[in-house]
Amino acid sequence: MDIYQWAGFAGMLFVVLAYLFLQMNKYTIKSLQYQLLNLVGAILLLISLFVHFNLGSFIIEVFWIIITIYGIVVNLKDKKNKKEE
Repeated sequence: MDIYQWAGFAGMLFVVLAYLFLQMNKYTIKSLQYQLLNLVGAILLLISLFVHFNLGSFIIEVFWIIITIYGIVVNLKDKKNKKEE
């Protein structure tokens, strides 16, 4: 296995762990830890896809990253608004 395959493997572990922790109620859908684990996992998977390309996987990872960043921004705005109240 080359370094890119290892990056993809680590990314897969991060995404699966995030989902596992969500199901075990250790994280919530809005917890920053959950979102960051998902984001880092998707980025690592995307890095591996630059070398071992698969169009379907590439597209889903791009959307995964965009959606996760959107969720982080929304949650940070919500927390800021709650502090201001």
